[in-house]
Amino acid sequence: MRKTTTQKRLSVEEQIRQLENERKQLIQKEKDEERKARTKRLIERGAIAESLIANADTLTNEQFKAVLAKALNVVPDKTEPAEAESVSGSLNPLTE
Repeated sequence: MRKTTTQKRLSVEEQIRQLENERKQLIQKEKDEERKARTKRLIERGAIAESLIANADTLTNEQFKAVLAKALNVVPDKTEPAEAESVSGSLNPLTE
C-alpha cells in the first residue's frame, strides 16, 4: 500500500524530531566530556603546583595564589594586598 503525502510528511517530521533529539543528546555529551576534561586538567595542574610549593597544604587560597604570582612574576589581584605581602618568600622553592 502506498503512503499518502500526509503520511510521508508525518514520517519525515518524526525523523526530524528524532534527529533533533539525537543532536541534543550529542551536544550534551560533548559538554559533559569537555567538563570532565577541564576538571581532570585542573586537578592535575593543581597537584603539580602544590607539589612544587613547600607547605602548600598549610597555605590559604590567597597565600597560595600569592606564592604562585610571585613565582611567575605576575601581579596578583589587588583585592587582598595585605595577604599577598604577608606570604614569605621562603615558602616558594622556585625562587630560592
